[in-house]
Order: sequence, then C-alpha cells, then structure tokens
Amino acid sequence: MRLDAEEKRDQIVAAARRAFAELGEDVPMARIARRAGVSVATAYRRFPTRDDPTAAAYADQWAECAAEQEVALRDPDPARALRNLTRTLCSYHLRDRGFTRAYVAATVSGRGLTQERREAERVIAVLLERAQAAGTLRADLSVADFRLLIAAHRGVIAAAGPNAAAASHRYLTLMFRSFQA
Repeated sequence: MRLDAEEKRDQIVAAARRAFAELGEDVPMARIARRAGVSVATAYRRFPTRDDPTAAAYADQWAECAAEQEVALRDPDPARALRNLTRTLCSYHLRDRGFTRAYVAATVSGRGLTQERREAERVIAVLLERAQAAGTLRADLSVADFRLLIAAHRGVIAAAGPNAAAASHRYLTLMFRSFQA
C-alpha cells in the first residue's frame, strides 16, 4: 500500500475508533469519513463492508482475544479454561467500553464482526463440550448462555459505576457457580 493510502487508512481507523467510543458502532460511514477528513468514497474503498471499520478499529483487542482463546484451548481443564477466558473477555468491558459495545452487539445479535464472533463461539463451544463431557459443567448449557452472560455483564458494570470491578467479580463468581454440574 502506498504511504498516502496507508495514512488515510490510519486516519479512518482512528476516526472510527473515536466515533465508536462516543456514539456506538452504528455511526454512518459518512460521519467517520468526515471525522477522518476523507471522502465517503475513499472510506468505502478502504473499508467496503460495515464490519471492516469496526474490525480494524478493534484489531488489537481482537488479537488479544484470539491469543487468549488459543491459551484456553490448550488448558487441560476445560471448565477452568472457560472461566478464565470469560473473565478475560469481561475484563475488556472494564478497560474499553467501545470495544465492549462492539463485541456485545455482535455476540448478542449474531450480526457484525462475523469472523471474530464465529471464532470466539467456536472456542467456547469446544471448551463447553469438553467440560460437559468431563462432567464439570451442566449438560444443558449452550453457547447462547455465554452470549447472555457477556451481554448481562455489560449491564452489571454499567449499573455498578465506580464499583464496576467488584461487581464484575461478584457477578462472574455467581454465574460460574450456577454453571457447575
């Protein structure tokens, strides 16, 4: 990619990140382009689908998630791996609200960030199946239950205000207890 094209791409990603943090992921591409100081056509050339600017804006966080998922898959205790992975994902909620909105919206709705969402759900499904086969997690749990856990976690930390970290820990502890076989 040419240097000027790369600079424009970086400008669009930075503008998207700021817009998402302020307004959510439904920001029109025209607004992102305006903030980046580029034309809408340029923005769409760099990011042809609606998922593209969101994925680019949160690429670092998604890379961290992917690394954590790989660690979880190698853990010999699948229930522990699932707990640790869930705690890590929820810790992002405390650090980066913009990423949280994007992740929760994609996870709960089943739309957006398709590749990243599918990979996260695949890892959760594998760990869940292993833990259920080992008899450590309830047989009636599904990936959908983890989607709900993640979505509800966002609400817990929003409602807890300055006590968000303690509320997060308490909520996850209670949820994990309810998931035990």
